[in-house]
Amino acid sequence: MGMLCAVSFNRYGRLYYLDPGELRPQVGDRVLVPTDDGPEVAECVWAAQWVTEETDGFPRLVGLAGDDDLLRDEALRRRKAEAKVAAKRLIRAHGLPMKVVAVDHVLGSAESGGERSTVYFTAPHRVDFRSLVRDLGATLHCRVELRQLSARDSARVQGGIGSCGRDLCCATFLTDFEPVTIRMAKDQDLPLNPLRISGACGRLMCCLKYEHPLYQRFQETAPAVGSRVSTPEGDGRVVGHSVPRDAVTVRLDADGSRCSCSRASVCAPRQAHDQHYTP
Repeated sequence: MGMLCAVSFNRYGRLYYLDPGELRPQVGDRVLVPTDDGPEVAECVWAAQWVTEETDGFPRLVGLAGDDDLLRDEALRRRKAEAKVAAKRLIRAHGLPMKVVAVDHVLGSAESGGERSTVYFTAPHRVDFRSLVRDLGATLHCRVELRQLSARDSARVQGGIGSCGRDLCCATFLTDFEPVTIRMAKDQDLPLNPLRISGACGRLMCCLKYEHPLYQRFQETAPAVGSRVSTPEGDGRVVGHSVPRDAVTVRLDADGSRCSCSRASVCAPRQAHDQHYTP
């Protein structure tokens, strides 16, 4: 058990959880977060509070941001904006099929290798950008790297709002992309329309995997559609499933009406599935 707080480097960006140590930052405070390139300024979006999980493996805040840190952060953001504008202009000049997604800039010293900018982009295929790198370096007067992102990584970096109305999972809390297949959509009786089951990245939505184990367990134990069953309302045939309610829909033999029964109250099928049955 320990204390954790959450910070973000950009408004509505991905959350990072850290051990506040002796600090007690409040929402809106600017704090210093340890990174590979030294402490960076971030905004606290979740005040430090006690949690039940062990916090030994979480990085610890360096401290609260001072005036010098805020000035350095402002200069860093200004350099990022300049690099992004220059990259877009030169990409158009070179006629390359690239789209700039984000820019990262490091205000390094001569001892640490000097300043460098990393431009993240998407492209439909591999691009020869050697001349672009030379022109960018001459324009920005620093070392420049270009990195091509996949569709999912691009959505994570840019962020956005999903069809559920919430911030994209990949841009907030997902740390790794797990495989998502069309089989998951079929098991959940979702429409196989790509516009309905695709995320902002154009790939299958990551959330298809969240409830898939629940549907798998339900299908393993529930009577199949078309099976003959006994229910508290009488005998009938299964015509549908309602996995979120853990229930099955049965059409009764007595009067042809339909009833919804919990999976636990429905007896096992009394005979094999009728292959010619249509609900």
